[in-house]
Amino acid sequence: MIAAALAAAAPAQATGTDGGSALDALARARLAEEAGDPAAALSALTTVASEAPGLPGLRGRMLEQAIQAGDLPAARNAAVQLWMAGDYRFDAQLVLVVDAMRRSDWKGARDYLGGRSDKAGRDAIAQLIQPAFNSWIDVGAREAAPERHIVAAAGRGRPEPALALEAAIVQTVAKRPAEAATLATSTVLTDRTSQLVALRLAATLDAAGQADAAKALRGRIALAAGGREDPVLLLSDQPISTPRGGMAHWLGILADGLARTPNGSAKLPLLFARAAWWLDDKDWTVRSALIESLDRNGQRGDAMALLAGKEPMPPVLQMRRAEFLADAGDLAGAAKDAEVAAGSGAPARSLLVRFADIARRGGDRAAAARAYAGIEATLGDDATDKALRGSLLIARAELLLQSNDWEAAKPLMDQALTILPDDPTVLNFAGYSAIERRKDVKQSLGRIEAAWNAEPQSASITDSLGWAYFLTGRTDEAVSLLEKAQRGDPNNAVIVEHLGDAYWQAGHKFQARYTWRAAALLAEADMATRIEAKLRDGMTQATMAP
Repeated sequence: MIAAALAAAAPAQATGTDGGSALDALARARLAEEAGDPAAALSALTTVASEAPGLPGLRGRMLEQAIQAGDLPAARNAAVQLWMAGDYRFDAQLVLVVDAMRRSDWKGARDYLGGRSDKAGRDAIAQLIQPAFNSWIDVGAREAAPERHIVAAAGRGRPEPALALEAAIVQTVAKRPAEAATLATSTVLTDRTSQLVALRLAATLDAAGQADAAKALRGRIALAAGGREDPVLLLSDQPISTPRGGMAHWLGILADGLARTPNGSAKLPLLFARAAWWLDDKDWTVRSALIESLDRNGQRGDAMALLAGKEPMPPVLQMRRAEFLADAGDLAGAAKDAEVAAGSGAPARSLLVRFADIARRGGDRAAAARAYAGIEATLGDDATDKALRGSLLIARAELLLQSNDWEAAKPLMDQALTILPDDPTVLNFAGYSAIERRKDVKQSLGRIEAAWNAEPQSASITDSLGWAYFLTGRTDEAVSLLEKAQRGDPNNAVIVEHLGDAYWQAGHKFQARYTWRAAALLAEADMATRIEAKLRDGMTQATMAP
């Protein structure tokens, strides 16, 4: 629409008129948007606006790119112009309310908040934030009972626990911590959001002198979490002391939840996270939410920049930085950072698991072994820890098998089977590891069959059984199972190569070569070399899959 308007207004583009320059800038903006460079897109759109300020849709695009780039002055300018033109869009409203709160302009914030009509109550996005905004604006304006907006939204019959706890934070910041403690005691923590809000309430109560209430609330958070180490729950539980901080934390929690929702919008969590950051850039939850939102929006470089400072960070954010480094190819640096993060303070099991994953990705077996030892030191005797202990034994055995140390790996697999005798994953790993080395073939085949009977839909276990049949001469049964495994996981190079080998053994030479070619497209170096030899000379004992 903008391009068409410019083209109509600038027929002399080739002569280098202002209209032509604007068209060039518009093209640059589009390229920058497609490349995920919002700062460059905003710069180009600013050029367009200087030459053709009245183009339809221009200010909206500038606002969107300013939000993605984190440029508050540009976002505010675009939002003001949209608002003055009667375009009361949600993102403009949010920017203007946040800007007013930053300046402690409580009246202006309230006016902007009420500027979009939703009499039918159908704007679900606004309903997520409006009660909290109203309450925190009231705190700033020193109105009586500022929590009333959130309490009303929470409901009376079965109040929404996260909202009720947010109301308690408002009460605490409004210098009524005893009432907040009472409200916290009567609120049941039912979901992740309520646990996250409760964590901030506990820190805020502590800072307000309600240590006993804070301690009791933290105990209930741990009970509700059930041992789950949520990455946001591992962040420092910073107290909230200002209206800006209160609203930032609420927007940050919403942004985090939206950013972690599968198949959801990337723009909405980023909008909330940017607004939260502009309100309080010292809040670790807000920083984490912005990092995840930027990453989801394809702005990995901007996300990493938020983790690149020299300031001390909570271990969970140090670990996130290590994961970004690993994804960027710096596996050695990632493993080093991950080990530091996992060893900071009292070791969190989930951070040790993430450290182990990074170490394995980098092929650092010694580091992975240290991570596994750290995890094992955290285990108790309940059913969950028992299962994890069995999985750890398998993981340690896999490291040893990568070094071809069967004699050291076998006792670990036997221990895992003693702990988890009916676990399909353990049965399959132990059986397949043995049969591919032609160890205890009959027993190993029985273990793989038991695993497959438990999980016949698993492509990896189906592949194991098919390959076991291949190795024991049951070629026709192997082909049938490997075809099923390939249908279940068509991009698994190991499965596709196995199927090609089975076809060859069964005399289906054309199908074998066709399948090997498909495997070659998926294969890494060693496998690709082996498949190339098979395509050239046919399968031999030396080129058969291991």
